[in-house]
Amino acid sequence: MLSIWHSVILSARQDLQEPMNGETGDKNLSDRAQFLLKVLVERYIRDGEPVGSRTLSKDSGLDLSPASIRNVMADLEDYGFVTSPHTSAGRIPTAKGYRMFVDSLLKVKPLDEQEVKRMRAHLDPGQSNPQQLLVSASNMLSAITRMAGVVTLPKRELASWKHIEFLPLAENKVLVILVLNDGEVQNRVLHLDRAYDAAGLQQISNYLNSHFAGRDIHELRRGLLNELNRTRESMNELMHAAITMADRVFQSRSGEPTYMMAGETNLMDFAELSDVEKLRRLFDAFNQKRDILTLLDKCIVADGVQIFIGEESGYRVLDQVSVVSAPYSMGEGVVGVLGVIGPTRMAYERVIPIVDVTARLLSAALNPRK
Repeated sequence: MLSIWHSVILSARQDLQEPMNGETGDKNLSDRAQFLLKVLVERYIRDGEPVGSRTLSKDSGLDLSPASIRNVMADLEDYGFVTSPHTSAGRIPTAKGYRMFVDSLLKVKPLDEQEVKRMRAHLDPGQSNPQQLLVSASNMLSAITRMAGVVTLPKRELASWKHIEFLPLAENKVLVILVLNDGEVQNRVLHLDRAYDAAGLQQISNYLNSHFAGRDIHELRRGLLNELNRTRESMNELMHAAITMADRVFQSRSGEPTYMMAGETNLMDFAELSDVEKLRRLFDAFNQKRDILTLLDKCIVADGVQIFIGEESGYRVLDQVSVVSAPYSMGEGVVGVLGVIGPTRMAYERVIPIVDVTARLLSAALNPRK
């Protein structure tokens, strides 16, 4: 088991040696301009205040006058990397400036072994309940970063089903027993408009098992709806009932929890997110889940850490936050994503390795034999 955790550490260190997207810088910017942008971003992340020319001159250690630095800042502003919140104030990074910083200027330091061991203690592979591991991961991400930690639940749409049975209950209720290909058994109680006897329900079960068993659940539900719409007029009552019932079963799955989030209230501690209306819209997005899930789903097909900064997410409600995410695996492939949601002014050099290592530790804990 010890080799698994050494592998986690070594893999994370190796991956984090490279720039986030392999870039080395913007060809339109001089080395001096890139360096000053790096200093500005680091200062703003630390203090949360616009950075003036005198501060940059002092922090950069360059032998440049404030006037020379102002000229460089004007160029950076023209390129869209920084902006001035007020006429007489200093500059702050834009989403484009953060992107340049993260992809080309940031040097991420991998976590040391002692910190990884402490994180490992929260994700003990001996836990028999995988869902508890996901809860632990979201809580740990929140506690370490002091931001919101999120973990999507394994995508059950990727599973296929082996067998389905419908059993009559009282008062137009039907018990549905669904057996998935991984051996998981799920039960559902459906409330129907009419009663079905045991023989009729057995016919429905036989129809679904003979025509659809073994198919991907997401594909199956889409196929059932297509067939229902195509044959509604000519299909007899039994076939119509079969497809309607099956669709009710798979539709009910979409109502299950889709991700776990911890530490949302931590975001209230950041001045740029403390506006009541901004927080209300952000928390509404967390509750509705659709936009967050769509964004996180993009990371399932990507390798390693993915970062969405401000308006890069494509959702206006997330314009003031960044999402740092990484996929985790269970069984033979990637099944979910975890990450941290915080202000664009986050300590990326710290958050990136935390998210990366957490994803690796969670994958190892969910696959203890590997």
